[in-house]
Formats: sequence, structure tokens, C-alpha cells
Amino acid sequence: MTPRKKLLTIESMNPRVRAAKVPIVGSLFTRAGEIQREIQEGIHKSFTKITPCFFGDMQLMGHKPCTYLRQVAALCTHPELLESALFPEDAKTRARAILKTLDNGSVGSYNPKYIAQTLPQKIATYIQKRDNGIPSHPRNIIVCSGTSQSILSVLWLVVSDAEELRTGILLSVPYYPLYMDTVALSGAVMVPYYLDEEHGWAINVDGIRKSLPAARRRCNPKVICVINPGNPTGHVLSRKNITELIQLAAEEKLLILADEVYQDNVFGDGATFHSFKKVLYEMGPEYSERVQLVSLNSISKGITGECGARTGYIEFVNIDPEVFEALYILKSFSVPSVIGALMLDVILDPPQPGDPSYETFMMEKKTLLYNLAEKARITKEILNQAPGIYCNPIQGALYAFPRVQIPDRAVRLAQERGQKPDDFYCHLLLEDTGIVLCTGNSFGQAVGTYHFRITLLHPIDELRSILQKITQFHTRFMTEYS
Repeated sequence: MTPRKKLLTIESMNPRVRAAKVPIVGSLFTRAGEIQREIQEGIHKSFTKITPCFFGDMQLMGHKPCTYLRQVAALCTHPELLESALFPEDAKTRARAILKTLDNGSVGSYNPKYIAQTLPQKIATYIQKRDNGIPSHPRNIIVCSGTSQSILSVLWLVVSDAEELRTGILLSVPYYPLYMDTVALSGAVMVPYYLDEEHGWAINVDGIRKSLPAARRRCNPKVICVINPGNPTGHVLSRKNITELIQLAAEEKLLILADEVYQDNVFGDGATFHSFKKVLYEMGPEYSERVQLVSLNSISKGITGECGARTGYIEFVNIDPEVFEALYILKSFSVPSVIGALMLDVILDPPQPGDPSYETFMMEKKTLLYNLAEKARITKEILNQAPGIYCNPIQGALYAFPRVQIPDRAVRLAQERGQKPDDFYCHLLLEDTGIVLCTGNSFGQAVGTYHFRITLLHPIDELRSILQKITQFHTRFMTEYS
């Protein structure tokens, strides 16, 4: 008998899934693992350990969890602790209030009413307070299992295979790789727009406007994705820039997908977070009644860094309610964790002045933001001392995305090895120092430019040492390949 060909192979697999490229570190991560094993086997290196500098996972990198948040979560998951003297009274009061809203007072239940009704009301209250009283309605809010699945769900709602032209999704370059993958999985087409590196990574709205006619010849642009504060760039959009983008969306009938998960990580001098919704409503009915907006937030970043809880929310503006019904069906495939949901509940309504936990909460928050600001300053200062590296001011989020000069000789060698020039650079850095960075091509970059992303999450002294090793390596690299 002739053996039957297997049904599921890499060739027969869904091409949309095959197009996804996560993880962003790729071969660097693989080689770093090999080097770590070599060190353990006693093979001599000029360094004693691998130093990962690509994580946005705050707690993995040593960030202390929010005390009050963890106390309330502990009390809710083990109510017997309510009798313990180890917990402050305001944490106990908050836990009792949450437990009363849970089915049978248990986080182990599905708790559909809490997730679909009670929590959206609390989120709406938070948003309304954040945006200086601009109304927010629970019916426009959906609690979700983090932003990754949310982005894909929203794109599934927009993308249509029934149209002659494929759906176009405008992505900033640099972008977070998750967006490139969700565009591929949804069957849409990426339409790139380039952030202006020379002007602090601002959005060049006129450039987008001029590029749309050409894009419409190959696809139907429907959505513009914006990450503010920016990942990987660390920029924070000005109110003027947001206004210009909203005007563009109105002119071109684009839905705005605003990823605002880093909204609490703003620390640069003069930088202020402006939510897209707030700016939209302040522009008046001409815009607030017709521009469609989807905004995202999560507890994975901010002051909590609860990546493992994987819970966030989506708010819809000017979206027909019937659409929500379709999204609820999609969301049923990825129900948020009840523990993550109650963590979201707690952090959106933290301790207030006079509460026993208030001083500790504020101290932890201020310490985090102060340290990020100091690390951002150090990163820019040290990297810009190296000829051939340029780092913009870092205003928010958790990363820097410096531009690095790579000589022509190194570019040619990389091409001969089948590597991209910044892959070549980062591999040499890894072999020389043990430092693992994210290459700029993982995020997209203007043609002829090269970058890397580095996290700001290491302790200050360790980060300073890492940056000095990078600049010393770069000096040697330029000497050898220029």
C-alpha cells in the first residue's frame, strides 16, 4: 500500500498562522540558551552569565508587586485570611465588598455577572474620572483576557473576506510585533506609516494622508493602530498630534485602535498622557459623534505589572451595539480569569487619602515612576556618548529604541551570512558580552536604519553596567568594521 500523506503538515497548515513570527527574539534567544549551557559546562567566556534585556515582564525583571493589590487578591482567594491581623482593614473591607459580588462568594466560579456587568460599571467610573468627567457607559466596555486576544478579536470584527480588496490595517513603524502577527492571522494587509524619529517619534499625519491613495489601490484601509505611550519607542504623543490623527480618521473614515496599556508609565519631563477618547470628545460633536474608536488597557503594565493575570478591557466609542453581540461570541473562546478581573477592579480604584494602605501604595507608585525616569535619563545619556548610537528622549512605557550605525562592511558580511545587519550586530554583541537585545527589524524600521530595543526594567546600577558594555562593544565594532 502506498503510505497516505499526512493531513496536517507545515505545507498544508493555515498560511495565516504560518505567517505569524512571534517570538521577537528568535535566533538570538536560541543562541543565548546555547551559551548559557556552555557556561554551565565550564566553557570559558568573557562573561559569567546571559543578561536578557528584551523583557517587558516587570515582575520577571524584579519589580515588586503592588502590596495592596496582592493583599486584596489573597483575601479574595482565601477568605479565611480576613480574620488575620496581618492585613490592613481597608484591604479587608475591599475584599469583602468584592466577595459579595461574586457567585457564592468564590473566585472559583465563572462569575459571568461580575465580569460582564459589575466590573464594566467600575471601569466606566474609572474612565470618567480619568477623562475629567467625559461620560463612559458600561454597555460600551468589555472585560477581556489581556490585550493580545482583544486586538485579534477587534480585527476579526473589521476584516471581511467578502470584499474585492483585502482589509488594510495601518500600523506604525516601528510597531509591536504582536500587531503584525494579528494582521496576518486576521487575513488583513498591513499598511505601514512611519513614525518621525527625528521629532521624537511623532506621527507624521500628512505623510499618512499622502500615502493612502496608493494603499487603496491594493487594499481597503479601515483601521489605524496607535500605541501611546509607544512600544518600542518610549514616546508619548502630544495632544496636538492626537488631534491631527483624529481629524485624519474623520476625513478618511478610519477606525482608531488605541493601545493605551502604558498610560500609567509616563515619566518624561513635560510628557502627559492624553487618552484618545478625552481628546476626541474635547474636539466637539463634529468628531465625537462620528469617529469610531476602540481603546485598550491592561494590568500587565502600568504600576502593577501583573502580566500573569492577563486581564484588561476594551472600550468602544460610536460602535453599534449589535457589534458587541458578535464580540461576546468571540470572547467566549478566551474568558478572562476571575482573579485577574478582581485585580483590575482593585487597581482602577486604589486606596484614597486617609486609608491605611494609601501611603504605602503612593510610595510604591512614585518609586516606580521615579526609577523609570532615572533609568530613561541614564539610558539616553550613556548611549548617546557612543559615536554611531542615537537615542531619543524616553518619555514613557518601559523601553528605549536607539538607532545604531552599522558600517557598510558589516552590512555586506551580514548579507553574506544570510542575516539582517542588526541581527548580525546583536549576535556579535551577545557573543562578546552575553547581553540579549531585541533587533530593530523585529519591530520594523525605516529603510537603511538599524535599531535595537532595550528594556528599562533592570535595577539602576545593573542597567548602567549593561549600557556601558553596549557602548564599549559598539566602539570596538566600529573600529573593526569601518
